Amino acid sequence: PVANATITPGPPAHQVRAGDPVTLRCSVQVGSAPVTFTWLRDGQEVAQGPVLELGDIDVGHSGTYQCVATNQLDRHHVFRALSPELVLEVTPWGHRGTVSAGVCGSLLFLVVLMAVIVGWHRRHHLGGALPETPASPEEGEVLYTHVVITKQAQRSPYVGVLQDPQVTYTELPGPHGQLREPNDIYENVL
Repeated sequence: PVANATITPGPPAHQVRAGDPVTLRCSVQVGSAPVTFTWLRDGQEVAQGPVLELGDIDVGHSGTYQCVATNQLDRHHVFRALSPELVLEVTPWGHRGTVSAGVCGSLLFLVVLMAVIVGWHRRHHLGGALPETPASPEEGEVLYTHVVITKQAQRSPYVGVLQDPQVTYTELPGPHGQLREPNDIYENVL
């Protein structure tokens, strides 16, 4: 005779999420061959054999599962052992997916916010103010920014470090010996 039929994973309840693969196994502690196994869901037969493969389950797989182990000595002597019931509760994926999306979105927002704060802090506190750009020359003034030498007297090419040019300010007398207006200042670049 058969006895002590059990389902693995065991009762009383087993909670899984939609899309998870589920495999149930039925075994007996006592019984001689041949032992046959029948699977019931909510009291209705759904499969034969010691293993019930539900695959990637959905909410429709929810229910109460039970295994029936049967051993038949002859036509008149049939022994059955019922396993304890296993309540399989399938929760939909949507709830977990919504929570995951919310958590990921919040974390992404915090990372972006921290990057903005760090960038602002570096720019305003550590780097000081932005360097001032030189004022544009006023009308009538000339601003030399580059001097290009196109011909050099038989020397090997010279590469030097660029330095700020020296500027000499001077006031020159006008055409009739009078001083020019203060805005008539000429620069010589040496």
